[in-house]
Amino acid sequence: MRPDAARPDALDSLDRRIINTLQDGFPVSERPYAEVARQLGTDEDTLLARLKRLLDERILTRFGPMYQAERLGGAFSLVAMKVPPEDFDRVAEIVNGFTEVAHNYQREHAFNMWFVLATETPEAITDVLRRIEQASGYPCYNMPKLEEYYVRLRLPV
Repeated sequence: MRPDAARPDALDSLDRRIINTLQDGFPVSERPYAEVARQLGTDEDTLLARLKRLLDERILTRFGPMYQAERLGGAFSLVAMKVPPEDFDRVAEIVNGFTEVAHNYQREHAFNMWFVLATETPEAITDVLRRIEQASGYPCYNMPKLEEYYVRLRLPV
């Protein structure tokens, strides 16, 4: 774990219930946050304040929908980079600054940075990778999706 990563003990019971509940979906309704808040036994303002704090403190790095980019005319690709450990944080900040980056993970391997790229068009993948390479100074190894598998990822806290 990186030294600046959030500690699990930094979460209270409500934080944990919020994270666990929202991993199972988000209601489509006129007041979805109020609906989730009722389900959690709290109020909408508290839920929104908690989500803001979790994002501000980088306990959550992203909160939002996952789209099937291909069904919308876009594309997905898995990308790996070899980044020297002493430059990892700088490059991670650059990569994470691109709105097309959906996830970014550190791995203990020569290819130590892995991220998912989602773009509005298949052609945009190449452009975004070029921009990341220029901004970071490191090459990107593009591994476009050839076949889709559904793996329900749920990370209970």
